[in-house]
Amino acid sequence: MADPGAESEPLLSRARGGSGSDCPAGSAACRSVRDGPGAVSRREVCFDQAAVFIEDALQYRSINHRMDARSMWLYRLYYSNACQWILSFTIFLILFLAFIETPSSLTSTADVRYRSAPWNPPCGLTESVEMLCLLVFVADVSVKSYLVGWAQFRTNLWLLAYLAVLVVSLMDWIVSLSLVCQEQGDGQDRERLIYFRNLPEALTSLLVLLTTANNPDVMTPAYSKNRAYAIFFIVFTLIGSLFLMNLLTAIIYNRFRGYLMKSFQTSLFRRRLGARAAYEVLSSVTAEGQAHPQEVGVKPQDFLQVLQKVQLDSSHKQAIMEKVRSYGGDLLSADEFQKLFNEFDKRVIKEPPPRPEYPSPFLQRAQFLFSHRYFDYLGNFIALGNLVSISVFLVVDADMLPEDRDDFVLGILNCVFILYYLLELLLKVFALGLPGYLAYPSNVFDGLLTIVLLVLEISTLAVYRFPHPGWKPEVLGLLSLWDMARLVNVLIVFRFLRIIPGMKLMAVVASTILDLIRNMRAFGGILVVVYYVFAIMGINLFRGVIVAPPGNGSLAPDNSSVPCGSFEQLEYWANNFDDFAAALITLWNVMVVNNWQVFLDAYRRYSGPWSKIYFVSWWLVSSVIWVNLFLALILENFLHKWDRRSHLQSLAGDPDTTYQMSVELLFRAPWTSSPRFHRDVLEEPAEEELMEKLSHHPHLQLCR
Repeated sequence: MADPGAESEPLLSRARGGSGSDCPAGSAACRSVRDGPGAVSRREVCFDQAAVFIEDALQYRSINHRMDARSMWLYRLYYSNACQWILSFTIFLILFLAFIETPSSLTSTADVRYRSAPWNPPCGLTESVEMLCLLVFVADVSVKSYLVGWAQFRTNLWLLAYLAVLVVSLMDWIVSLSLVCQEQGDGQDRERLIYFRNLPEALTSLLVLLTTANNPDVMTPAYSKNRAYAIFFIVFTLIGSLFLMNLLTAIIYNRFRGYLMKSFQTSLFRRRLGARAAYEVLSSVTAEGQAHPQEVGVKPQDFLQVLQKVQLDSSHKQAIMEKVRSYGGDLLSADEFQKLFNEFDKRVIKEPPPRPEYPSPFLQRAQFLFSHRYFDYLGNFIALGNLVSISVFLVVDADMLPEDRDDFVLGILNCVFILYYLLELLLKVFALGLPGYLAYPSNVFDGLLTIVLLVLEISTLAVYRFPHPGWKPEVLGLLSLWDMARLVNVLIVFRFLRIIPGMKLMAVVASTILDLIRNMRAFGGILVVVYYVFAIMGINLFRGVIVAPPGNGSLAPDNSSVPCGSFEQLEYWANNFDDFAAALITLWNVMVVNNWQVFLDAYRRYSGPWSKIYFVSWWLVSSVIWVNLFLALILENFLHKWDRRSHLQSLAGDPDTTYQMSVELLFRAPWTSSPRFHRDVLEEPAEEELMEKLSHHPHLQLCR
C-alpha cells in the first residue's frame, strides 16, 4: 500500500558524518514517490528537486512551496514560458478592455467639439472577455495557493490581496450585467473663481505655485499694483519650491535607498537559499550512494545531469558546465557549489566568428586596414559631414517656398554619401566576413540603413533622373521619395552611439539607462496600476462634464469671450475623462504640471470645488512621490555604477574578459577593503542562517 504521506512530505534529509541514524523513521528524503501505477525513482525526484531549487535561485523566487513530484510538475508548468505568456497576455487583455468598453476610446479625436459618436461594443461582449480573464486569474491564485500550502497562503498578504481584488472584480462584473451595461453620469457645477478671492482659492493658487506652473501669472496682478508684493511670491517660491520640495525629494530618496538595499539583500538571500537547498538534495544522493559516507559533497556528474533539466539559456549553461568540469571528479563542497552561481551573474558575450584568411599579402594588409578601429572613426567623420550638410540645407531652405528651392547640390552630396556607406559596407564584409560583420549589432544597423538609403536613392533617380541645376523633385502624395531619403538620412546620427563605450561618463550613463529598462518591470507595473485606478476614478467622476461650446467652433479668435489662459481659450477640449484613452492623456498632462492650474480651474467650474481633491491627490501620487522615486532609482543606479565601475573590471579579471557583470553585483562588494565600499553593501548570508531557514521549510524536512 502506498505511503499516504509520500505526496506531501518533502524530500530532503541527509546523513551528516554518519549513516543517517539521526533522522526519524519515515522522514527519509527523496523517497520513492508513488504517482499512479508506477513509481518515480528517488534519484530522479532528487534531481527534479535540485533543478527546481536552482531555477528558484536564478529567478529570485521563494523556495517555500510543495516539493513532491506532482507539485513540482505543476510548479514548473506554471512557471513555464507558455503559462507565463498566457498570464501576461491575460493581464494585457483585461487592461486593454478599458479602451473598448463603454465609454469607448475608439474615436479619431478626444476633442469634444469634433468627436464623432464612438463605437460601443454590444452588451455582454466585454463582460464575456472579462469573465474569461477572471477565470484565468482564479486559476492563477488557485495554483499559487495550492503550491505554497494553506498555512503559507493565510500569512501571504500579496495572495490575500490578490484574492480580494478578484472578489471585488467578480462583484463588479455581476453588477455590470445586472445594470444591462448602463451607467449614469453626474451633474455639473460651472462656478467661476479667480486668484485669492477666498481661502480655498488662495490655497489652490499657492499649491500650484509650489510647482511654478502658474508663475508669474499668479504674481503679475499684485506685482502690477506694487513692486513690494513680489517679495511675498519670491520668498514663498524659495522656501516652498526650492527648499521644501527638494527636501522632500531627499527624504524620499533616503527612504527608497534603504528599501532598495533591503530588496537586493532579500534577492541575494533567496538565491543563496535556493542554491543551498539544491546542494542539500544532491549531497544526500551522494551520501546514500556510499556504503560508509565520510565525505560530504555533490558529485560533478550529478550536478551536470541536473543542469540539463534547468531552464537556462545555452550560453550560460555551457559556461557552468565548463566550470564544473574544471573541478575534475572531486566532490563539490558547499562553498564551491555556491560559487558556481556567480557564473549566473555574468552575461556571456559570444566570441565573434573567425575572420576569413587571404593568401595574398596585399589582401591581408587590406583586411587589417579595413577592420581597424580607425576605419570606424573615418565612417563616423563622414556621417558627421552628412549630418552637417543636411542641417545646413534645412536651415537655408526653411524660409524658402518649395517651388523656389534648388536641390541640385544636396542631391549630389546625398549620392556621394550613400556611395561611401555602400563602399564601407562592402569593405567591412571583405575584412570581417559576412558572419563576422553580422556579429556586431552596430554593423547590422549600419547595413540596414545603407540598404534603405540605397533603395530610396535609386528610386529617386529612376523617377526624377540624375540631379542637375534647377532640380526640384515634386511631391507625389504626402512625401516625395526625395523627402523620404532626407528623413532617413537623419538616422545616421545613431552611428555615433558606437562611440559611447569609449567615453567613461557616457558609458556609465548608457549602461544606467539600459539597466533601468531591464529592471523597470515592477516599477513600471506600479505606475500602470496607479494610472489605471485614477483613470477609472476620473471617468466615474468627470465623464461628460466637459461639453463642447455652442456652435462646435473654436473660441480662440474671440479673446473677449473667455478669460485669457483659461481652459476654453487654450482649447484644451481634448483633455477630458469621457473615455479611458482621453483620461490617460489628461492624467499625463497633469503629472507634467505644466499649466495644471488650468485643469484645476476648469474642472472646478464644470464639476464643482471637490474636484480639486482628485487632481491634488493625483499630483501628490504621480509628480511628488512617483517621479521622485524614479529620480532616486536613477541616482542610486548611476552612483553605484560610477563608484564600482573600475572595481568590477578588476573583479572580472582580464579587461578583455568574455563576461559582463550584471546589475545585482553593483550592490555586493564584501571582497573589498576600501572604506567607500563599506556603505550599503550586501552581506553574504551565514551558513547557520541558511540551514535554519531550510529547517523551517513548510514542505521540506532537513535531518541533521
